[in-house]
Amino acid sequence: METLKSYNPATGEVLGEVEITPAGEVPNIVARAKAAQPAWSDLGLEGRAELINTTADIFVDRVQKHGELMTKEMGKPIKEAIGEAKSLGWGIAEELREIVEALQPEVVEDGRLRSTIYHDPLGVVGAITPWNFPMSMPAWMILPSLAAGNAVVFKPSEETPLCGQAYADVLNGVLPNDVLIVIHGADDQGKAIVQSDVDMIAFTGSREAGKHIMREASGTLKRVVLELGGKDPMIVLGDADIVRAAKFAASNSFRNAGQVCISTERIFVMDSIAQEFEQALTEIASVMTVGNGMGDADVGPMVNGYQRDHVLGQVESAIAAGAKVLAGGDGHYENFVVPTVLGNVTDEMDIANAETFGPVACVTRVSSVDEAVEKANDTHFGLGAVVFGGDAEETTEVARRLTAGMIGINSAPGGAVGTPWVGALQSGFGFHKSADGHKQFTQTRVVTTRA
Repeated sequence: METLKSYNPATGEVLGEVEITPAGEVPNIVARAKAAQPAWSDLGLEGRAELINTTADIFVDRVQKHGELMTKEMGKPIKEAIGEAKSLGWGIAEELREIVEALQPEVVEDGRLRSTIYHDPLGVVGAITPWNFPMSMPAWMILPSLAAGNAVVFKPSEETPLCGQAYADVLNGVLPNDVLIVIHGADDQGKAIVQSDVDMIAFTGSREAGKHIMREASGTLKRVVLELGGKDPMIVLGDADIVRAAKFAASNSFRNAGQVCISTERIFVMDSIAQEFEQALTEIASVMTVGNGMGDADVGPMVNGYQRDHVLGQVESAIAAGAKVLAGGDGHYENFVVPTVLGNVTDEMDIANAETFGPVACVTRVSSVDEAVEKANDTHFGLGAVVFGGDAEETTEVARRLTAGMIGINSAPGGAVGTPWVGALQSGFGFHKSADGHKQFTQTRVVTTRA
C-alpha cells in the first residue's frame, strides 16, 4: 500500500498519512459513483438538502478540531482557520436554501406554448480542490453538486489530504454509499479523474493546470468550472483615506501568508500621496509577526519549500532589477517568509506579472488615473481588484474600467451573499456561488407543451 504523508509546514513533523488511490482504479470509482447517483437523485431537491443540512451541527461541534487541523496541515494562523471552520456549519443552511431556491423549475409562457425549465443533475462531478482553503473550497464545489443530485468524486490537494478527508467524513456520515468518494494522490490521480467518465470537472488551482484540464475535457466536451487565480491590483487615488488603504493593503497582501487567490499583489498609488502611503504600509508590515500558526503570529508559513522558493526567487529577482525594499526582504527562515513591501516595482519585473502567492506587497507609483487603470489591466488575470478613493462617483467610475470579475470599492472584492465568485480573462471559466453559479452544476432541460 502506497501512502501519502502530510507534513506540518511550520515544524516539518508528519501529521498523518492517507492511502494513495491507484490512478488505474479511478474508472472503477467513477463507475461506482455513477451507479449510486440515480437513487440519490430520486430523493428530490428538498430531500437531498434536508439530509445534507443534518451535518450542520456536526461541523459546528468540530470547529476547533477542524481549525487546528487546517493550521497544522497548511499553516494559516489559527484565528483564520477557526473562521474557515465556522463557515462550514454556520453557513450551510443558508447555502442550501439558496441552492434549493435557484434550482426550482421555472415556467415561461408566450400565449402559444408553456415551457418548464428544469435544472436536473448532470451525473458525476469530479471536484479537484486546492490547499489554501482546504475545507471551504471543497464545500464550494461539493455542496451545490450534491444538492443538485450529482454524485461526486473528490480529490483534495496532496498538500492537505487530512483536511479534505475530514470534510468528506462529515458528509459521508449521512450520505448513501458512493455518493461522495474521496480519491487521494497528486497529478496522476487528478489527470485520471479528468480523463474518466465524469460529467463535469470543478477545479481551483493554477492557470496552467486549468488549461490542461480544459484541453483534456474538450475530447468529450465535459462541463468545466475553473477558478485559476489572479494577480489582483489595487488602485489608491489621490483623495483616498491613506491609513485605511494601507491597512487594507497589508491585510489583503499578507493574509494566509499571501496564499489567497484574491490577495493584493500589485498596488498602484498616485504620486501625490505615494510617500505617505508607502510609509503607512511599511509601518504596518514591519510590526507583523511571523511564526507557527498555532501561536499568536500574524503570518504563518508557506505551505511548502517549493512555494517559499518561488516567492523568494521573485523577490530577489525584483531587488536585483531595481525594486526598493521598504519592509522585510530578509530574515526569512525555513518555510517562513517575512512580510515584504517592495517599492519602485516596474512592469518588466517577473513579480509584476506572474502570480506570487506569498506575503509580498508591490507598490508602483503612477502619475494619473489613466496610467493606473492601464497598468492594472495589463495582465492575463482578472479575478479581483480594489479601488480606494474619497469621491464615490470617481471611485466607482475607475472600478468600472477595471477588467476583473469582482471589484471592491474601499473594501475587499468579494461580494454580498448571493453574488457570484467570478473571474474575467484567464482567471476562470464559469463561476461559483449565486443562483447562476449553482445552476452550473446542473443540466438545464426545457419541457414544452401547448398552452
